[in-house]
Amino acid sequence: MSGKDAVILFGHGARDPEWARPLQRTREQLLSLSPGLQVELAFLELMRPTLAEAIDDVIARGASRVVVVPMFIAQGGHVKSDVPVLITAARARHPACEVRLALPVGEDDSVIAAMAAYAGRCLD
Repeated sequence: MSGKDAVILFGHGARDPEWARPLQRTREQLLSLSPGLQVELAFLELMRPTLAEAIDDVIARGASRVVVVPMFIAQGGHVKSDVPVLITAARARHPACEVRLALPVGEDDSVIAAMAAYAGRCLD
């Protein structure tokens, strides 16, 4: 990825601000792996910034390619219906930029393997 790229880690949101800590830790790790990459958090509800705000912000700071990574275990109602509407609206606001929606993090084979390994370690 280049300096014109941005990743938005997109979560549901919660009333308790501590809920976002794993997403913040993921952001910190990604930034350590890719210095100079724009990495932001965004939330569907109850927390800020919203997805629209985060997309607008990274594009205002020079991103020409934005990848939204749903930090969801699977494609439920929000990821199947709500998020595509938000992505379509962002593309309409920023037609010169590429705004892409990745699969939910929980559907990636390496994440599934990590979850299985963790579950196995819980027996120790």
